[in-house]
Amino acid sequence: MLGIDQRALAGLAGLSLPTIQRMEASDGVVRGNVDSLMKLVGALQDAGIELIAEGAISSVGGRGVRLMAASPRGTRRPRA
Repeated sequence: MLGIDQRALAGLAGLSLPTIQRMEASDGVVRGNVDSLMKLVGALQDAGIELIAEGAISSVGGRGVRLMAASPRGTRRPRA
């Protein structure tokens, strides 16, 4: 969605490239320590990615991700 590679994502999250590679190699559930996972989620949110939890309100149901639209002040909000 963002058009970035693992190295760029690692830089955005303040994590090492091998950490991102290990997370992506996880089968099913992403594995990592809580601090690393929180950095990754924060970086994705700051870049405009909204993570949708299972059971959360979504127009089509289920969990997933969506790209948020920029608000007038430059912050992101969910697209309608």
